[in-house]
Amino acid sequence: MQRKAVRRRALPGVAMLTALVAGVTGLTGCTETSSPGTTTDAKAGGSTVAPAQPGKYRNLPAPCKAVDAKRLRVMLPADESLTNQQREQLYAGTADASYDADRRVGCRWTAQTPSETRLLSVGFERVVSYDRATASDDDKARQVYVRRLTDAHLPFPGATATPSPPVASASTGGAPAAPPSPTGSPGGSPTGSPGAGPGAGPGPTAAPELGSRVLEGLGNEAYIEDKLSPAGTTAPQSRTVRTVFRTSNVIVTIEYSVQPSQPGVVPSSVETQDRVRQLAQALVERFND
Repeated sequence: MQRKAVRRRALPGVAMLTALVAGVTGLTGCTETSSPGTTTDAKAGGSTVAPAQPGKYRNLPAPCKAVDAKRLRVMLPADESLTNQQREQLYAGTADASYDADRRVGCRWTAQTPSETRLLSVGFERVVSYDRATASDDDKARQVYVRRLTDAHLPFPGATATPSPPVASASTGGAPAAPPSPTGSPGGSPTGSPGAGPGAGPGPTAAPELGSRVLEGLGNEAYIEDKLSPAGTTAPQSRTVRTVFRTSNVIVTIEYSVQPSQPGVVPSSVETQDRVRQLAQALVERFND
């Protein structure tokens, strides 16, 4: 009777020992099936792709201070009757309403004289990709730029991009030479006027129109729009030039409008575009600093 009791107490210990040996054997089998140096996670299903790095720019400049005072005075000549305080307010600009100064900011200036009104606006937009596993901030910014280019009805970047005409020197204030016209006349219109006799001098020529186009050498990519309001017998013609360029993950928009007070005065396409492009180049250099 005593032997049977002893055997019954020993059985649980034997069962436990057997289970432990089986567990060790199972672990050894798992270790042998994995090759040395393997770091692949079976749950991940393979190696993971690192997300794209954030864009180059993490914040935006103060828009009303982005344009230097000397350039503002050239683009926005003030009326002589203004006091010093009024001039300071004019060139201080008015900031656009913004709910996130790190994403979108802008500033506007207005200068009025008896002969004309000039408007200038500068806007900065920092583009952020919310899924950098599929697109970087720069890629997302380029998508936004291409949408604006398409809205402007201009060709896709790289398709028919043309070099920008030479920029006039800011110190001399001169304008670049007008491109030759298809007729061979330097002014962009056929020489002479209808009905002019053999001895008559050359008739008046129309001012050259540079038009809207894709630009090269301005940031990563850029385009310019040039719009002239229709001519009228009493309404003056105004010209608005807009330049949009991308530098990394920031898109910059400049809009400059010249509105004469009297009809018959047509703002120069060459001069207006030249001033906008000079400002755009200065802003590119500011971002690169």
